Amino acid sequence: MAAHGRSTLRDLFDDSPTPHIAHPPRTHHRHFYVATDGSYRRDGDAGGLGVVIEARDGTRVARLSLPDTAPDNNVAEYRALHLGLDVLAARAPADARVGVLVDHDALAAAVNGEVLAGGGAADWRPSGRERVPPGSETHWRGICARIAGFAELRAARIDGRENPAHPLANAPEEYAHVNRRADRCVIPEPIGADRAAEARDAGRSTTGEGASDTEPQYPPPSRFEGRASD
Repeated sequence: MAAHGRSTLRDLFDDSPTPHIAHPPRTHHRHFYVATDGSYRRDGDAGGLGVVIEARDGTRVARLSLPDTAPDNNVAEYRALHLGLDVLAARAPADARVGVLVDHDALAAAVNGEVLAGGGAADWRPSGRERVPPGSETHWRGICARIAGFAELRAARIDGRENPAHPLANAPEEYAHVNRRADRCVIPEPIGADRAAEARDAGRSTTGEGASDTEPQYPPPSRFEGRASD
C-alpha cells in the first residue's frame, strides 16, 4: 500500500529492483522520478511514446503521449527514455537526483551499468559496453549524455502492468490531450525534510538513528531562473 503523501512513481521505484545496484531503501530517495514506455505495432501502424514525470512529493511535472513508428519494441523503449530524460533535463537543475522507471529489463540494466561505469565503481567489472539494440545507437548516446548530466541517476525495472507511461504509449490517440497541458518546473521538498517528518512520525529525534544531518538539500530556487514555467 502506498504511504500517505508519497507519489505513485516514488512508491513504484522504492518497491522495484534496480539491476546491478543493491542498496537499502533509504538511498532510493530521489528529487525526480521519470517513467517511460514505448510501444511497437507489428502491422506497421504507428505505436507511441509515453512519459510521466513527478517530483518526489507527487507533484506532476509533465506527461507526454506521442505517436511514433519504431522498427521494433527495443528501439521504441530507448526512444521513450531518451525523450523522457530530455524533457526532465529542460526542467530540472543539473544536480538533481533522478529515479528512472522502465518495464524493459535490458534497458534498466544498461542504464545502471552506464551509471556504475561512469562513476568509476571499484567493484564494477563489466564484460564490455552494454549491447545496444540495432537502431537505438543514437538514442543510447543521448541517454548516456543525460545520465552524465545529472548528479545521480539509477533505474528500476517495474512491471509493465504498473507502468503509468504504458497507456500513454499504447493509445496516443486517446491521450493526445495531455500534450496540451503546460509542463511545470517544480522544486520538491528537500530530502532532509522528508527524513525529519519520518523521524517525527516514529517518535525519534531527527538527529537520532536513521537520520542524517548531512543529507544533501535541494538546490535553491535561483537555480531555476530562466527555465520554463507554468
